[in-house]
Amino acid sequence: MPKTELKIIEIRNSDYDALKKLFLEERRRTFSWLDQSEFQLDDFEKLTQGEFILTAFYNTKIVGFISIWMPNNFIHHLYVDHHYHGKSIGTELLKASIKKTAFPITLKCLEKNTKAIHFYKRKGFVEKERANSEHGTYILFELLENIH
Repeated sequence: MPKTELKIIEIRNSDYDALKKLFLEERRRTFSWLDQSEFQLDDFEKLTQGEFILTAFYNTKIVGFISIWMPNNFIHHLYVDHHYHGKSIGTELLKASIKKTAFPITLKCLEKNTKAIHFYKRKGFVEKERANSEHGTYILFELLENIH
């Protein structure tokens, strides 16, 4: 039986098409309460411009990514293909990003995105504040040490 391999590397030009599709599909799935016409295929490049991006491969298939705005150690996006949830891919993307950044690391998560909120809390992120955005209330999370 072949061994399953998870590999996380810096984004390559050849990864963009698959990541654009993953980003679009998972945003639509995650933010089902928002106007779906807001999400477009070219959003990936627009919304990650200038960010450091790590891509996750499960065997040879792209299954997730994390993007970080490095000047602020701010995780802007973390998405894993829903077919691969529960395989520690999100955790491994976080671990890999921690090696590239400095603490504290912050991120924002919409209050309605309860699955992500539980994930970040389990990893050791703590709520710093809540505020409103055009898409609803969000939580600002902060991580001060390695994840759990």
